[in-house]
Order: sequence, then structure tokens, then C-alpha cells
Amino acid sequence: MTDKTRYYLGIDIGGTNTVVAVTDEAHALRSKGSFPTRPERGYDIVISEIGELSYELISGLGLKMSDIGSVGVGSPNVIDGVVENSVNLSWVNVPLKAELERLFGIPVYVDNDANVAAFGEYIAGAAIGASSVLMVTIGTGVGGGFITDGRVYSGCNRAALEVGHMVIYQNGRPCACGRFGCFERYASATGLILTAKEYADAYMDSLLWKLCDGNPERITGKMIFEAMHEGDYAATEAVGAFIRDLSCGIINLINIFQPEVLLIGGGVAEAGDELFEPLIHRVKQEIITRDSSRNTIIKPTKLGSDAGVIGAACLHLENK
Repeated sequence: MTDKTRYYLGIDIGGTNTVVAVTDEAHALRSKGSFPTRPERGYDIVISEIGELSYELISGLGLKMSDIGSVGVGSPNVIDGVVENSVNLSWVNVPLKAELERLFGIPVYVDNDANVAAFGEYIAGAAIGASSVLMVTIGTGVGGGFITDGRVYSGCNRAALEVGHMVIYQNGRPCACGRFGCFERYASATGLILTAKEYADAYMDSLLWKLCDGNPERITGKMIFEAMHEGDYAATEAVGAFIRDLSCGIINLINIFQPEVLLIGGGVAEAGDELFEPLIHRVKQEIITRDSSRNTIIKPTKLGSDAGVIGAACLHLENK
């Protein structure tokens, strides 16, 4: 089977899983698969598995590689097509773009995973048509991507928008990057749990303390929200502190970039209105342009976990 439609291959490499998908010209997913990355095996093995899965998906659609217009890849810590030093992957100076071009024999576009996810939302998600989009992804850490005038802003070395490593507490919690008080140490899923542990330790008569059986190391995000919904003081204070810390970083970013749309994605963002309503209220009160007639629209992402792989498949548009 081949029709005149052009198809595109998107690859989203994460520390836990790698996702591969085939999309069409309308940016719709036509086929998708994944495998555990297990990067400790070495990048050559991971790249080999990417190739195997890609060809499997392509042939499963009755297509050939000649039907694929380009390949796009999102990966942590990419600079000019090379994974320079990824903590999540433990890869150093991996020539990802060159290796994949050798594997597929067609153009390959590579960018940081957070930038790629933001581009996916701009092309096919919650920010279609916006002149500028800033996306903040809240997961184990905090990632960022910025799209302006249809292009990813990546800085001079394609390493920009490491928003998780913006300090919001001088001399605060230590971060893996070597600094102290980074945004992601407070406003990520990890940060929320760290804050909840502090409150559980301080209030041993709380429901949160009981739910973790007196061992704060067992606290999970689900446990925190469960206790908060029961009216528990420690959990409620922990979530309140998380929202204050998240809003601090969001306000800083809006003051700097003034995007038309700011998207919040990732697992924590799925908490819904109980996160977004107090967050938006606080941001509107404190941004420097609070009295302006036009301000940034804050809303959740639309594509969910598919943003990265769809954005990757669309990278050829950004590179025209």
C-alpha cells in the first residue's frame, strides 16, 4: 500500500521508556509502540531497538521507509544533535542524530524532549495558532519549552529553557545539577513529596502520617491528595506550599517571556481544578502585568503523554 500521503516518524526517548510513532500529514497518530529504554545497556542497543520498532510500525501500516518524510527525536540533554551528558540516560557525547541518520537514511531532526513536547502542543494540541507558547512540564523534575513565531527557542547551543534549574530558594534543597533551591526541587512531583515528608514529620498526629505507617519515605503523590481530600492539615499545607512554589516559578517565567499561552503538563498537572484554580489566582495577583488588558493565558496541555512523540514527528516543520 502506498498513497500520496506523506508520513513521519516520531521518537521520544525517556529514561524509563522510549516511544516511537508514525503520524500522517494531519499530525494524527497512525501507529505507536514503546519499549523500556534501560539506557544502562548502552546507546547502541537502544538505537538498535528504536530501529526494530520503527520498521515494525512502518511495515504494519503497509508502508516502506520511502513513504516516511523525516524522523524527529526528542531526548534529554541534546545539544546540536548530540546527547552531551544526560543524567536520565547516563549517556555522554552520544551522536544521536548521526547514528539515526545512518540507521534510517533519511533526514533526522533532534531536539530536547521538553522543547519537542511544547512544539507538539503548538502544532496539534492546546496552543494551535498561538504566537508564542511556553510549556512547563511537571513530572519527576520540571522541564520547559518555548515556541515563538513558529520556531523552538533553544538558545545558542539548543540547551535553553532548563526552567527546572531556576533557583527559587537561595541556599535551599540540594539539586542534582549542583545548585541549591532549584524550582524542580519544590514544584515537581518529587518536590511535592519532599514537602509532604517535612509536614508529616512535623505533624505526627496527621492522617498523612498514618497513611504512610509512620514512615515518610513511603509517601506518594496519591497518598498526599487522598489525605488532603479528607481534610488533613499536614497534606493540605503541603499541597498549599507546592502551589505557592509552582506559582513563584510560573510568575518568574511570565515576567520574563510574556507568552501568549502558558501550558502546564505532566502527571502533577492532571490534578485538575484543585491545582489550576489557586495557581491561576495567585499568578494573576503577582505578575508584573497584572493591571494590563492583555495577559498570558494559562491552561493544561491537551496531548498528554503523546505530546513528545507528536512534536518529534512534526520537527521537520520547524526546520523548514
